Amino acid sequence: MHGHVDRTTGTQICIDNGGTLTDICVFDQGRVYFTKTLTTPYDLSECFFDGLRKVSAQIYGREDVEALLRATEHVRYSTTQGTNSLVERKGPLLGLILPEGFDLGSLLEETGQRELFEAIIGDRVGFLAHPSPGNGSGEGFASLVNTLTGRGASRLVVCLTGDDYMARERELIAHYDDAFPSHMLGTVPAMFSHEVVDDWREARRVWTTVLNAFLHDAMETFLFNAQRRLRDTRSKSPFLIFRNDGGSARVAKTTAIKTYGSGPRGGMEAVREIARTYGFDHTVSVDIGGTTADIGIVTGDQIAEERRGTMEGIPVSFGLPSIISLGVGGSSIFRVVDGKLKVGPESVGAAPGPACFGLGGTEATITDAYLVLGILDPQSFFGGTMPLDRDRAEAAIFKNVAEPLGLPVDEACFAMEQAWVALVAQGLTQHAQPREDTVLTAFGGAGPMIICRIAEATGIRSVLVPGLAAGFCAYGIGYTDVSQHYEVALIDRTPTGLEAALQDLTTRAERDMLAEGYVLEDCHMSARIALDDNAQEIEVTLDQSAGWPSLSGLSGPISVMMTVVAPLRRPVQENNGKQNEGERNSTETRTVVRDGGHKHDIAVFRLSEQNPGTRAEGPAIIEHEFFTCLIPEGWHLEVRPGGDVLLNQRN
Repeated sequence: MHGHVDRTTGTQICIDNGGTLTDICVFDQGRVYFTKTLTTPYDLSECFFDGLRKVSAQIYGREDVEALLRATEHVRYSTTQGTNSLVERKGPLLGLILPEGFDLGSLLEETGQRELFEAIIGDRVGFLAHPSPGNGSGEGFASLVNTLTGRGASRLVVCLTGDDYMARERELIAHYDDAFPSHMLGTVPAMFSHEVVDDWREARRVWTTVLNAFLHDAMETFLFNAQRRLRDTRSKSPFLIFRNDGGSARVAKTTAIKTYGSGPRGGMEAVREIARTYGFDHTVSVDIGGTTADIGIVTGDQIAEERRGTMEGIPVSFGLPSIISLGVGGSSIFRVVDGKLKVGPESVGAAPGPACFGLGGTEATITDAYLVLGILDPQSFFGGTMPLDRDRAEAAIFKNVAEPLGLPVDEACFAMEQAWVALVAQGLTQHAQPREDTVLTAFGGAGPMIICRIAEATGIRSVLVPGLAAGFCAYGIGYTDVSQHYEVALIDRTPTGLEAALQDLTTRAERDMLAEGYVLEDCHMSARIALDDNAQEIEVTLDQSAGWPSLSGLSGPISVMMTVVAPLRRPVQENNGKQNEGERNSTETRTVVRDGGHKHDIAVFRLSEQNPGTRAEGPAIIEHEFFTCLIPEGWHLEVRPGGDVLLNQRN
């Protein structure tokens, strides 16, 4: 599927690496090329290059990765590697060094915190006695290091406290480098909290550093390996890592914790661009894959974000998009428990997958139900590369749903649809609070499938299914820039203290952007003062002649924040204005079973065959290579440029 972009824009490669599938989107010479490939968990760089081979064949008519990379201006990449590592607890055993007297209980207030702490730290905790500059704490520090590594720690985390914790941590770095030189075999890496974040909440800073250290090894190994493979192909394109704050940077300028949840953030960048293009004021998005439905909000062109986010329910120092994940997707398992139908959060994933995949799965999923009802085409599913088995699907539904509920298989399928829709609709209503002007944007492989029913259950009357819905997260990465974000706690609240903090952040920004290949004069810079307790922010001009804002009336902890952005060229969509009335372009029908068990022949619209302006009334089916969308009676469809499908419910 492709759309139109500005032909003056150099080739851009955007890749979103998921746990099951990896999506590749290339903006090249006025077109958008898209493909998918199976993720190779044993070596993520393999699916990375497999995707490049497949998309290069689309562009050139033959596989030619080197030609593609030579023509490429930037490679942007996001991955769920960090997210999955944390969920599965696959990472290094950490040792944690804290100052004597630190309240360890402040790290263990919630069940999730206690469980994660036990899994990745356990008894590998040491307390350093009264460290302060020049007090000879080096011997005690070295002893703690030996103790923790003797207990199995393969990476150390050091977090001190107090207003001068940075100075004391820097002194410990010097002690560590002297006692354990990095060139010696067996030296265990150590991460100090001030290298990751400056946060006045000590427990939050500790957890942020711990999580970053846990994710660091896996991310570093893979990303540098991918970067090496790119160099081996003589690529000169910068390899940029897309982060969960919406910006990108080179590997050496990316913190591991910023890769957590970066894929869903890419989807939100795409939703923001859709909202800008169509002029939507309140856009609610639902990204449904095999396991989860991720719900986000864009108001105007602003992505809803949390000033301080959470990871696995644990508060962290960095902001994150306000996205909730529901345990319901195309591969979520249906079971009857105490006479009631239950869906998720367990999922069969891609292997063995739904029963209809024929890979050994025996559980019932919504994918099986929609195959039995005739909505999914068993021969064209996933571009025709994954034929579906209706008999296996029907057997799984009979055993797990129909027989326990005492229903015919068709009625069991409708009950599954109702339960699946209700769960997503409930999450949408609670998190997004739909308005009269809300537009629901659906993407992901399972997002469009039954989106109109979900909209009806929430009172939403307008739905947009992007033409690139199946790879929307990869697509959204193309609308981001190179950037860095900085934050420092402001201890000295005088004008002199504020000026010193801004100068320090500017120096860091100049150094980092130079490493990215930019000078500050070519970047956009902004600064603000943030009151942590109430999320209030005050813009600060970087022109000293304008003077500094007064801080005397502000109470509570204060941080100074700075953002520096180097804009990248990006695709420019064609005007999505009103089109002329299009022809009803459907050359086939599909027999489906609807409520009451009656069979109906309804029109099927192959999205790749539609021209902008095509209009039709439901019931109908929109079929894409990688997704299917059922349009019920009472809904009107219109195909827009780029293959976007706008759906509106009739009065």
